[in-house]
Amino acid sequence: MDSHYTYLLINFLTVFFPVILSFDKRVRFYSNWRFIFPGLLLTGGLFLIWDYLFTIFDVWSFNEKYIQGIAFFNLPLEEILFFITVPFACVFIYECLNYYVRRDILKNVTPVISWLLAVFSVLMLLLFYNRVYSLITFGLLLLTSFYFLWKRPRYLSRFYLAYFVSLIPFYIVNGLLTSLPVVIYSNLENTGVRVGTVPLEDHFYSLTLLFFNIAFFEYFRKSGGKHHDGNRIA
Repeated sequence: MDSHYTYLLINFLTVFFPVILSFDKRVRFYSNWRFIFPGLLLTGGLFLIWDYLFTIFDVWSFNEKYIQGIAFFNLPLEEILFFITVPFACVFIYECLNYYVRRDILKNVTPVISWLLAVFSVLMLLLFYNRVYSLITFGLLLLTSFYFLWKRPRYLSRFYLAYFVSLIPFYIVNGLLTSLPVVIYSNLENTGVRVGTVPLEDHFYSLTLLFFNIAFFEYFRKSGGKHHDGNRIA
């Protein structure tokens, strides 16, 4: 296969099984698709602005060997699709866990996780405030952590569970993108710390991306008349 299809194929495989399994008679994820897409557009638009700026400041670049060459505002089509396919797959994981894992297993440690994220963000900002990717990622993580501690969203513990589980496909997808590499990071603009080939910042960039999408998903679902009891859709 032509290597120029690589990033496109990664996007396709990321979303393929969530789409097919959306029609499972128990979870019935397809019935909630209409509540996902407004959040995908709103969150994707915000993150794509940063993505565009990151390409300008050489935070990362894209290996032309693995992309089609179709670009919008200096961003490959595949990168734009990434902000649709990955959040969609993660919300699917969130909903499956809500249905199949009835017990709220992280409820008692949720405040601790939020405080740890906040403290960690401050530490990283103090150490790496002069690196663009680190500054944006940990700055956004700090603001998001404050929101967690202040508002304490009713679904926060369920979000944390979905995030931890999503790290499994995260390492597969981001591992491919960073090991080939499809996306080339400049260590001058991040901490230089990697888990395998995945930059440390990617883990928390992913966390905020996932939370924004789930927050919008829950908002639009509630506005649409469907409510969530913490374990499954009522």
